[in-house]
Amino acid sequence: MLSEGLGGESFSKASKELSELEPVVERIGELRAAERAQDEAEAMLADPEMRALAEAELYELKERLPALRQEIRLALLPKDEADARSAILEVRPAAGGDEAGLFAAELFQMYQKYAATHGWRVEVLDYADNELGGIKEAVAEITGRNVFARFKYESGVHRVQRVPATESQGRIHTSTVTVAVLPEAEEVDVDINESDLRIDVYRASGAGGQHVNKTESAVRITHIPSGVVVAMQEERSQHKNRAKAMKVLRSRLYEVQRSREAATRAADRKGQVGTGDRSERIRTYNFPQGRVSDHRIGLTLHSIDRVMQGELDEIIDRLTAEDQAARLAAQE
Repeated sequence: MLSEGLGGESFSKASKELSELEPVVERIGELRAAERAQDEAEAMLADPEMRALAEAELYELKERLPALRQEIRLALLPKDEADARSAILEVRPAAGGDEAGLFAAELFQMYQKYAATHGWRVEVLDYADNELGGIKEAVAEITGRNVFARFKYESGVHRVQRVPATESQGRIHTSTVTVAVLPEAEEVDVDINESDLRIDVYRASGAGGQHVNKTESAVRITHIPSGVVVAMQEERSQHKNRAKAMKVLRSRLYEVQRSREAATRAADRKGQVGTGDRSERIRTYNFPQGRVSDHRIGLTLHSIDRVMQGELDEIIDRLTAEDQAARLAAQE
């Protein structure tokens, strides 16, 4: 058997590569068949009795052939190995005080609803809220196939314009929230030495500084070489908080590694749809006008209510298509 001649990991990798190639091979077969049908139809044009049938078939093939060629070009684009992975989602208020915290909580709910529509599992790793119902930060693991491929375009600064519930004068305020989406890393992706870690434990605190418990269950892990810090207090168990913190730390270090490799491959990333930089302003949610605008592709939707209910596919589909077009153009 083939699997006996290959190591388990090699066989798994080969099987994955084969499964990715199968749709391409299938499309190429369809293209060849369509090209043969085109040749046959063109030959039939000379026959007066078959001319009408041939013209109808050629009309249909005129639409189908370019579409098949485009599908094959897209399928042959270099794959981002992380696209098929699960993801770590981090949402934090930036500028705007309490209103930013409230909108951060709404964005976090929006992403949970979006994940639910795709059948992905959401596990909240950390959720620090305040007395007003807003959040200081929220971190979740979203598990499923191709999660990162769909969520990766959400990284950046999200701006909200609306009249806050706490505003008595009816004035519109502008606040911002940062979103980071990291591909979930496996242990083999990042080598972390225990000697490079500083682990601090402390008492978990709830909204307003109230102590959730009297034991030191909260965990803060500092990766000394990179300076990356992850704190976790969602669980009452120190062991569980440490495991969750390590999961997030591994994903953050993996993303640092990926970013470094991407920068080496292409110093000029301006052709891409968004850089994934957390400081890049990517989208504005204007509640008085009921619109959502994605600044990277100039897309404006007047359906803010639906978007906030997790209907993000229209935006993400457009971002994906724009990204594919930019990568195709870069190859020409």
